[in-house]
Amino acid sequence: MRTADFDYHLPPELIAQQPPERRGDSRMLVIHRDSGRIEHRQFRDFPDYTRPGDLLVLNDTRVAPARFFSDDGRIELLKTGALSATRWQCLVKPGKRMRPGHSVTVAGVTGIVREIVDETGERIIDFDGEIDAEIHGHLALPPYIERPDAPADRDRYQTVFARETGAVAAPTAGLHFTPEMLASLPHTFVTLHVGIGTFRPVQVDDVASHHMHREQYSLGPIAADAINAAHRVVAIGTTVVRVLEHCAALEGGRPLAPRSGGTDIFIYPPYTFRAVGALLTNFHLPKSTLLMLVSALAGKDLIMEAYARAVEQRYRFFSYGDCMLIV
Repeated sequence: MRTADFDYHLPPELIAQQPPERRGDSRMLVIHRDSGRIEHRQFRDFPDYTRPGDLLVLNDTRVAPARFFSDDGRIELLKTGALSATRWQCLVKPGKRMRPGHSVTVAGVTGIVREIVDETGERIIDFDGEIDAEIHGHLALPPYIERPDAPADRDRYQTVFARETGAVAAPTAGLHFTPEMLASLPHTFVTLHVGIGTFRPVQVDDVASHHMHREQYSLGPIAADAINAAHRVVAIGTTVVRVLEHCAALEGGRPLAPRSGGTDIFIYPPYTFRAVGALLTNFHLPKSTLLMLVSALAGKDLIMEAYARAVEQRYRFFSYGDCMLIV
C-alpha cells in the first residue's frame, strides 16, 4: 500500500482547537464492519453498543508537562525522555542554537548540550539542578492546536483515570469518558506512554517501509486475567490496540501473559487482529500511522467513506474532537 492511499481532504476549520464544554459532549460516528453501515450518534450512546461479556481496556498513562522555554524566551525544549533527574533527552527549537557545548537556562537552572542523537535530532542535555515540571513545564499540545496551552488544559488534556506519568501526548479516545460512564461499564487498564513519534508524519511512499517509534508499555496480571476472560475486548484508543496486539503477537493470540517493555508494532492493512474486537478512537491525521491502523480493522475503503461523511457532517477532528466507534 502507498501512503498516498490514506490521504483525505480536511477543511482546517474542522480541527478542534478546544475541548467540548463538558467532558463527554461529543458526537460519535459508528461503523458496523459486518454490514458497512455508518451511524451518526452521540458519545453518551456508547453503552448502547456494548454487550454482555465485553471488557473495555483503557490506557492509564498520564501526560507530563513536557514543553519548556528558556528564561530568555529564545529556546523551546520538548522533553522526550529522562536519563536521570538532571539529564534530559529533548527536541529543541531552533536547533542551530543548541549544538554540543551550547547552554540553555530554564527556571534558573543551566543545562549544557552534550550530544545530538543523529537519527532523531534530539539533544542530550545535562542540567546543574532539577527543574520542577509542574511549575515550569507546559503541556505539549499537538501542533495542529494553534494556541498555547491554557490552565484548563491541565484537566481536559488528561483522562479522568490517568495514573502513570510518562506520556508526551494524551491517549485521546479516553478523554471522552466521565467517571460516571466509566463506573457503569466493565473495564481494566494497560499503560502505554505516548511518545512524540505519534506526531511524526510517514515520510516514505511505501507503507511497509515505514519504521514506527518505540513506546514503553505495561500489561499487568490483573488486566491480563480480565482480558483473557472477556468475550470481546473493546479497545479505547489506538494505543491500547498497539499494546494488546503486540502482546498477542508474542503469545500467538489469547490468552495474554503479563508483560512490560517497548513496542514498535506497526499495524496497517492487511492485518489479522488477535486480541481486539472493537475500537473507540478519535479521527486521525491524513496519511498517518493511526489512520492506517483503523483501516486495518474496518477496511480502508469503509474508513475513507466514513471520514468523507464525517467531513460532510462537520464533525470535529483530532485530539479535542469527536470520536468513532468501530464494531
